[in-house]
Amino acid sequence: MNKKPPKHADNIYFQRAGEQLLIGGKTVEQLAAIAGQTPYYAYSRDIILRKINEFKSAIPDRIQLHYAIKANPMPSLVSFVANHVSGLDVASLKELRVALASVTQPKDISFAGPAKSEKDIAGAIAAEIVLNIESETELKRALVLAESIGKQPKVAIRVNPDFELKTSGMKMGGGPKQFGIDAERVPALLQQLEQTDVSFEGFHIYSGSQNLKCEAIIEAHDKTFDLAQRLLSNSRLEVKKLNIGGGFGIPYFPGESALDLQPIGANLDELLPKYKDFTSSEIIIELGRFLVGEAGVYVSRVSDRKISRGETYLMVDGGLHHHLANSGNFGQVIRKNYPVTIGNKIGHPTETVSVVGPLCTPLDTLADKMTLPKADIDDFVVIFQSGAYGATASPENFLSQPKLEEIFV
Repeated sequence: MNKKPPKHADNIYFQRAGEQLLIGGKTVEQLAAIAGQTPYYAYSRDIILRKINEFKSAIPDRIQLHYAIKANPMPSLVSFVANHVSGLDVASLKELRVALASVTQPKDISFAGPAKSEKDIAGAIAAEIVLNIESETELKRALVLAESIGKQPKVAIRVNPDFELKTSGMKMGGGPKQFGIDAERVPALLQQLEQTDVSFEGFHIYSGSQNLKCEAIIEAHDKTFDLAQRLLSNSRLEVKKLNIGGGFGIPYFPGESALDLQPIGANLDELLPKYKDFTSSEIIIELGRFLVGEAGVYVSRVSDRKISRGETYLMVDGGLHHHLANSGNFGQVIRKNYPVTIGNKIGHPTETVSVVGPLCTPLDTLADKMTLPKADIDDFVVIFQSGAYGATASPENFLSQPKLEEIFV
């Protein structure tokens, strides 16, 4: 018996009115009028808030939720999220300026990322945010720059753990990595910090991203707390903040299911009382994609229908230059389709088509042989799961196509 091919997970967040998809209560055509064009990204504040509340209802109250701006740095979106989380993480000076313009206090902003420049380090120190140190050289530079700036640096050590987050989309810890300081080198660094005029904030232990297996995240949390305690065993320093990373994923591709948060929360409930060294520490989970990924769509307009040797192509005015991840060129080994629909023809009779953009490369594919509502010229192709790593993670200037717009509704 032939098995049915796997399907995309049901989209439970966006509302519909008849055949029309609604984002923030507006149709894709109404949003195109507001944007003044297609293509555009649209992000729903209601869905972001729903995701934040899903987290808070499942995870112990003591855990502080921080938003990783790199997932989506749109200033109005960041300002909204900042009102509903406990802190922000940045990966550049530009993101830092966005964070500082929000309601978030500097003490609740952290700066992570390898190969920070002296300007990055100086900016973090001057802003009085937490600088996640990722090498011994970064610490040396921070000490020199702090003296010239006249500010005591707030530093945390980003630890490259001696374990991996299994089944994660991108492994960012364990083995040789450009991220963080190898766990076995940290004790010596802590001894150095005891003799240094810095404000030691704690540890940032980030293992991996885009994980849909609660068992893997639970195992990583177990190992993270154990590692943090081992690192402190011969140190007089106190941990003010213990950032246990994130890694919570969202379902993108056929056969994937949403992450179950309840077992993760239950495990944290058991872990927190066990580790007395962190009784007074802020315990932080830092999420980006999980909070905003499902809240965004990328919308383009059909400019042509084309038949080539029996196969139908929808030609659209958007492409990989705006949505690199959807094209399969942002971490995928084998290209798989994101969930896609025709936003103004929900429930119409379907056909099998490929959706392609205007770029002169076969890589510019938005959907490959998908079953979609039958579309005509001027209809709207909608790509779901587009709220994270979309606009700013894409080569917008590739082939000098027109720019896009982003809308927060």
